[in-house]
Amino acid sequence: MKKILQFLFEHKALPREQAKDVLTRIARGEFNDSELAAFITVYLMRSVTIEELQGFRDALLELCIRVELEGQETIDIVGTGGDGKNTFNISTLSCFIVAGAGRKVAKHGNYGASTISGASNVMEQLGYKHKNEPGRLRKEIDEAGICFLHAPLFHPALKTVGPIRKALGIRTFFNMLGPMVNPAFPATQLVGVYNLEMARIYNYLLQQAGQRFTIIHGLDGYDEISLTGDTKVITNTGERIATPEELGKRMVNATDIYGGNTVEEAAKLFVRILKGEGSWAQSAVVLANSAMALYSAGGYAGYDDAYTAAVESLESGRAYGALEKLIALQ
Repeated sequence: MKKILQFLFEHKALPREQAKDVLTRIARGEFNDSELAAFITVYLMRSVTIEELQGFRDALLELCIRVELEGQETIDIVGTGGDGKNTFNISTLSCFIVAGAGRKVAKHGNYGASTISGASNVMEQLGYKHKNEPGRLRKEIDEAGICFLHAPLFHPALKTVGPIRKALGIRTFFNMLGPMVNPAFPATQLVGVYNLEMARIYNYLLQQAGQRFTIIHGLDGYDEISLTGDTKVITNTGERIATPEELGKRMVNATDIYGGNTVEEAAKLFVRILKGEGSWAQSAVVLANSAMALYSAGGYAGYDDAYTAAVESLESGRAYGALEKLIALQ
């Protein structure tokens, strides 16, 4: 690691193959915590390059435990995190609304590193048991329409660096990698990113991968459709700016989408919203993200039709029913 760090301290970037090799060695546990912290810190001081990200992604995907869902066409809704906004678990809630609307969801997530409650925290609090057995995951997606993939169980490198990321408590390049390494390889992804530079990088990488995708970025700094301001929307076919009125019928305040101070609070809020008992603003934000995911997956004439489907999933109780079924299978 000493030579790698010296190379990076000279303001040089790793070629794709070397980046892959470094992350492979991290996954094998070849470096101590001090070396790993120094390596991660380099990328807090400068942006990760596209080649480095590609190499890191190559390593994670080569080493990952793949999830075969037997021909199921799945979707994932995931944010990079690291936007510092501490919103409630919008992406994860949206996954249940999408499942309630009849789409199969393979949700990839992790514990919060720079936030109070990540997707894995809230799912665990709700009674979900993290697992990587393909048979049990297939049963979940068949019966509940959704399964949850806790990233460290599928990616050795993420398990290795988890404690260091938590100790640092700030956004690292691992936030960027999460949405790119879903072990179920979903056909469609809705990816929220925390800045426009990240949106540009994701656009390039996802275009290269050839999958169906939508990238969203709240122009006031959110890694999701927040309805607190305009949203940049990038798809396979182009990009545009969408207003809160277009996506969620009206604007909301940042305080309306605060996520709470503990995992317990986050989980209670999660259930309340999924039962349709959240505030108008909370529901509107979740519905906008759900509608964008449904529209991205195809099968709707327009965004408004997808929004109507999301509303029906929530108001009919099917979204909450998907959560109940999933927890009952644990």
